[in-house]
Amino acid sequence: MIPDWVSSAPTLIAVAVVLAGLSLRIAALGIIPGGRRPATGMAWLLVILFTPIFGFLMFLLFGSTTVGRKRSAQQRRANEMIAAAAEDVPELREGSALPAYVHSVAALNRNLGALPITDDNQVDFLPDYSASINAMADAVAEAHDYVYFEFYITAWDDVTAPLFDALVAATERGVSVRMLFDHLGSRGIPGYKEMTKKLDATAIQWHPMLPIQPLKRRFRRPDLRNHRKLLVVDGEIGFMGSQNITEPGYNKPKNHALGREWVELMCRLRGPVVTSLEAVFATDWYTEAGEVLSAHFVAAPEHTPAGVVTGVPGQIVPSGPGFVTENNLRMFTSLIYSARERISLTSPYFVPDESLLYAVTTAAQRGIDIELFVSELSDQFMVGHAQASYYRALLEAGVKIYLYPAPYILHSKHFSIDDDVAVIGSSNMDMRSFALNYEISLMLAGPEVVAAIRAIEDSYRAKSRELTLEEWAGRPAGKKYVDNVMRLTAALQ
Repeated sequence: MIPDWVSSAPTLIAVAVVLAGLSLRIAALGIIPGGRRPATGMAWLLVILFTPIFGFLMFLLFGSTTVGRKRSAQQRRANEMIAAAAEDVPELREGSALPAYVHSVAALNRNLGALPITDDNQVDFLPDYSASINAMADAVAEAHDYVYFEFYITAWDDVTAPLFDALVAATERGVSVRMLFDHLGSRGIPGYKEMTKKLDATAIQWHPMLPIQPLKRRFRRPDLRNHRKLLVVDGEIGFMGSQNITEPGYNKPKNHALGREWVELMCRLRGPVVTSLEAVFATDWYTEAGEVLSAHFVAAPEHTPAGVVTGVPGQIVPSGPGFVTENNLRMFTSLIYSARERISLTSPYFVPDESLLYAVTTAAQRGIDIELFVSELSDQFMVGHAQASYYRALLEAGVKIYLYPAPYILHSKHFSIDDDVAVIGSSNMDMRSFALNYEISLMLAGPEVVAAIRAIEDSYRAKSRELTLEEWAGRPAGKKYVDNVMRLTAALQ
């Protein structure tokens, strides 16, 4: 005879599951919205309300943007050191001809990120993929003291070999070379283990950023990544932008079979802004290696290479989990609202939050000539569909959307405002870059530097086709459905 408690066990389990689900739903209503954007909170609530146990487990894994108490404390200390070092650095010279809103945004950036806007910088843009890597290799070949290297994805392959060869040669003549690359970002590229073995055989000091190593108690939300891209040589010359250190097909046979290559934009910098770039590296090196690096703000360069825009005010803006104020998003929206005539945006992943979407559509509705450059086909399924879900609202507001032709991936990340401001860096215009990724942006001011980046925007337009509202409205219902589902997942931060 079966005992009563055994026969009733399935019923008890079912009741327990129902009660657990109900408890999780009730708890979620009071916990999830705290400290989150309404859209993010609502997305998590929907997941937990529909699938409470699975949703709660997902929330435990992906619902927190904290990087841990130790790393947070290190980040705060590093930020404080940067603020102290930059405290006496002067802002723009008196009588600057820049519009008042540029000074206002510069003050915002300094309040949030501690770094000043400085005069007399030299800038040139590097849109050619291989030429950019070779330019970095050439700069390293002239290094006499130190090199700081920090890139989200790093791979040692045929295209990047000149840069690695220059780094190794630098160490052999006594130059200190410090290297950072994102752990998961680089690990996903073929040849990662071989690269680390090669690095171990050199005198390069290297560390993976945000490593996921549970056995060493190094674990956090796995999609919090360091997405920055920068190189500093002797504090005199710097590089930053969108480009990772890998060949243009990311060493993946599928990309090569499709003819898919990434289109990037880097800039080469000289002048005081390079020290700000160095300061960002110093914070990341401190959090990963525990070593404090000193940085001193330098004067403007004494000579001007050919083809370089001179006398440019520039300001580095760091952002990421260590900055709860979402520095990049606040700068982006402030500049967009300040536009009077035209805005040109280039972003491979355009998945805006409400504030950025309103800034962009409001600009179009008040008569600003505004354009957005994106890839015709995205390299990421979920992000590509989430991005597509915003196209109708953008087109209806009057935004011109230009599709860069497949199979190329337009991976550049920059925008320009009127004849006043250009911004370039590692940050996409998506919720991931605003809240989950460590990013770095550079605000440049003045008509000459805007003209230089506008020439690159013109080249994109010449290769792209304009997407019309009529074409977009005629898409199959199935694709629209997938777009909207992926839009929901994009808000799960």
